[in-house]
Amino acid sequence: MANLISFRDVAKHKCKNDCWILIHGKVYDISSFIDEHPGGDNVLLAVTGKDASTDFDDVNHSNEAKETMKKYCIGDVDQSTVPVTAKYIPPWEKESTAETTKEETGNKMLVYLIPLLILGVAFVLRFYNNKQTS
Repeated sequence: MANLISFRDVAKHKCKNDCWILIHGKVYDISSFIDEHPGGDNVLLAVTGKDASTDFDDVNHSNEAKETMKKYCIGDVDQSTVPVTAKYIPPWEKESTAETTKEETGNKMLVYLIPLLILGVAFVLRFYNNKQTS
């Protein structure tokens, strides 16, 4: 059975001499590896005290790096102790409701209608002034 480690315990180990990180539910004691990391120790220290899975995946590590990680694994995190964080969803990926879609359509129409209206009024005034001076 795997060693279960609470998130609180993982978060306590966040200095260069005593560094644990959490990646995909696994806890790694990288204290002895931190100086060898190709990206430098600051990269690893920046992801302590949180779930570093996204940061790890963003780098697109090699298979060799993933194999090397196995020897630093000291257990699994107790998932019930990991704080729930809201995932950022960019505005363009959010589901649109019918109400916001209608509102956005109205706003898009105003962007074009107002300048056309101003242009139309300007032409009418110009022709009206030209007829009065003639």
